[in-house]
Amino acid sequence: MGRYVVRRLLQMIPVFVGATLLIFLMVNVMGDPIAGLCGERACDPATAAQLKKEFGLDKPVWQQYLTYMGNVFTGDFGTAFNGQPVTELMSTAFPVTIRLTIVAIVFEVVIGITLGVLTGLRRGRPVDTGVLLATLVVISVPTFVTGLLLQLLLGVEWGWIKPSVSPDATFGELIVPGLVLASVSLAYVTRLTRTSIAENRRSDYVRTAVAKGLPRHRVITRHLLRNSLIPVVTFIGTDIGALMGGAIVTERIFNVHGVGYQLYQGILRQNTQTVVGFVTVLVLVFLVANLLVDLLYAVLDPRIRYA
Repeated sequence: MGRYVVRRLLQMIPVFVGATLLIFLMVNVMGDPIAGLCGERACDPATAAQLKKEFGLDKPVWQQYLTYMGNVFTGDFGTAFNGQPVTELMSTAFPVTIRLTIVAIVFEVVIGITLGVLTGLRRGRPVDTGVLLATLVVISVPTFVTGLLLQLLLGVEWGWIKPSVSPDATFGELIVPGLVLASVSLAYVTRLTRTSIAENRRSDYVRTAVAKGLPRHRVITRHLLRNSLIPVVTFIGTDIGALMGGAIVTERIFNVHGVGYQLYQGILRQNTQTVVGFVTVLVLVFLVANLLVDLLYAVLDPRIRYA
């Protein structure tokens, strides 16, 4: 196991470098960030030259990237165009988005897996058909429609929640935004769990466990569910990074000042340092989540061993 972890960590290095390089190049071709600092009027040549020198934009792109990566390994993600260090923006944005992601993952795991197990064990019955239709509707409706509808009904019409989240963004305030963020993924988890449960239910090891006279709940939780969760865990593991980076719509609707909000502001203002810094951390989140998912396979299925 230890050798496998070391090998995976070494494999993450070129992936991290390649992903950050690609993002850096894509962000740098979005446009002239200096033009955004001057508003609607064009910057005079002297001011533009001074700003480019101050932010290191007068150097070749490859040199900018090497300088940026060298600073990243020292914990310096650069300075936003408003003079605020990117690390300060991260210190306020990431805790909020992490709480929002935790709420969304809890909804996925608790509701998604529970519905998937129930429908997988009752395949073809009315409850199975009803859940499949409901998940299909959730997948078909865009997230911004779901968010605006819940905000209108629960926040404006019925007054059950605040339409906008406060700057503190406590877990209680993030329940509805977390449900909106997790809605599509929750539907996929339900359908994926249902399919996996229905397929593994006919396996030989399940029939053997039943023939041995094991209680039904033990057959389901100890044998059937553990093997059926492998594809579900894979999806949830990759979904963690997607939820953190894809929360732009949800955070805009409920005024959550998290990672999605900062990325939106950075793209809108062509603030390359902010965008590249936040995406760099999200790349690390993706890589670490995938590593943890691979290690979790051996916990779910004892037959899996890593050399």
